[in-house]
Amino acid sequence: MRHHAEELAGKFSPLLVAAERVAATVSQGMHGRRRVGMGEAFWQFRPYQVTDSVRRIDWRRTARSDEVYVRETEWEASQSIWIWRDASPSMRFASDRALPEKAVRTDLIVLALGALLIEAGERIALLGEGTPPRGGRNGLNIFANTMENARDSAASRPALEHLPRHAAMVLVSDFMEPARDYADIIGHYAASGIQGFLLQVTDPAEEAFPFQGRIRFEGTESETAHLLRRADTVREAYVQKLARHRAQLKDACRRAGWFFAQHVTTETPESALLQLYAAMTRQDG
Repeated sequence: MRHHAEELAGKFSPLLVAAERVAATVSQGMHGRRRVGMGEAFWQFRPYQVTDSVRRIDWRRTARSDEVYVRETEWEASQSIWIWRDASPSMRFASDRALPEKAVRTDLIVLALGALLIEAGERIALLGEGTPPRGGRNGLNIFANTMENARDSAASRPALEHLPRHAAMVLVSDFMEPARDYADIIGHYAASGIQGFLLQVTDPAEEAFPFQGRIRFEGTESETAHLLRRADTVREAYVQKLARHRAQLKDACRRAGWFFAQHVTTETPESALLQLYAAMTRQDG
């Protein structure tokens, strides 16, 4: 058992170390995910509203002002956050040997986000794997092991599950399936009061289509091969179609009140993590 445990830990040590390094970089200067709720830790004063209980008025602070103030405390209960990352074969792509595969960059960002969330007192779980959300260092290790075990059976779209109302979920993918499929998934979870955050990870070649001349394109998921005699002649049409596709994804997120960001593998992982974590902090604050 000990040998097996060390073997499993050995698989994740480099990735976890890298993820935690990214998380530590982003956490510097960032505020925690504080939320209003029941607790003992003071958060802030704010003006009294008619919907507030009189018992919440802070009379000492009110005596120093012309307004009536209530005292807000920080919600001490941790939130459950489900994370899904696309580990399908199409993510095993990099247009240059100097660049990471989309799957490698996605795993790094997801693990780093998990480390940040757990440090903030949240509980995380991998969507679609039937594991309950967990916190603490052990929770992060379980999350990483679940990611590794789910790699071979990973689907290109997240599963539809019943999650607790007011939970949150993070979806990380290249989102290259039809936009209407993702819109249905977003609508399903948004209707249950789930907060959502999408990060689209792409390779620079998928953004600019830099190909020239006669090229044969082969799919990674049993798609039919396609030969272009002059690949550069379709570049403009490709870029326009990608822009329309991304606009549809953004519109689906906007209608649901979800967050959308994009990340290209030439950028630093810290930049993507900062976008996600800052958005989740603003959502709660």
